[in-house]
Order: sequence, then C-alpha cells, then structure tokens
Amino acid sequence: MLTVIKNLPDHILGVRASGEVNKDDLKNVLLPGLESLSERYKEIYYLLVLETDVQNFTAGAWVQDLIAGVKHFTDWKKMAIVTDQKAVEKFTDIFSYLSPGQAKGFELNDLQAAIDWLSIKS
Repeated sequence: MLTVIKNLPDHILGVRASGEVNKDDLKNVLLPGLESLSERYKEIYYLLVLETDVQNFTAGAWVQDLIAGVKHFTDWKKMAIVTDQKAVEKFTDIFSYLSPGQAKGFELNDLQAAIDWLSIKS
C-alpha cells in the first residue's frame, strides 16, 4: 500500500510504502502526485519511505513505476529513498549516476535528514 506523507514542503512528494504495493497504488497515489508536481514546478523532489520489502511490489507495480520514471525523466531533481534494506539504499546511490537528478539512500532512522536534503532545491 502507498500512502502520501503529509506536512512536507510543497515541492516534495512523499510516499510511504507498506505491505503489498500493486499497480493500483501507483496509479492512484504515485502517478497523480508526480503529475501534480510536474505541472506546478516542472521538477520533481521525491521521498519514498520503504517500510516493506521490495519483493512486496507486484509486477504491475514495477511496470507502473517504470512508466512514471520514463514519463517524467527530465523533471527528476532529487529522489530520497529511506529504507533499512542496504541493497536498496546502495542501488539508490548508484542510480544517481544514471539519472538526470540526484538520488540518495537513507536509513529509516535518518528520515529527517532525507527531508532536509530534499528541502534544499538544487
């Protein structure tokens, strides 16, 4: 399930992933949020708090995630992935070299540091 994280700066879309995440979660939560940011600011600052194992993302969710990433490819400015899954955190740091914006992994206990990092527009 994806839920929007409230009380973040207006230019940041924050999403919390828990339990199973399916394509409807991405269609109903992530994609509208990305569209809104893209329309308002022409750039995307994204926070994902990953409280579930990446194996709990269905195949349909991964397809929707790929579509969202490609559709807004040039709008990505900063992406923070907050998780205790070391492999995901390391992948996020490596992904920063491949994406037009910056991507950074944070541990769950560093959520505020992730928010602070995203709060600074680049």
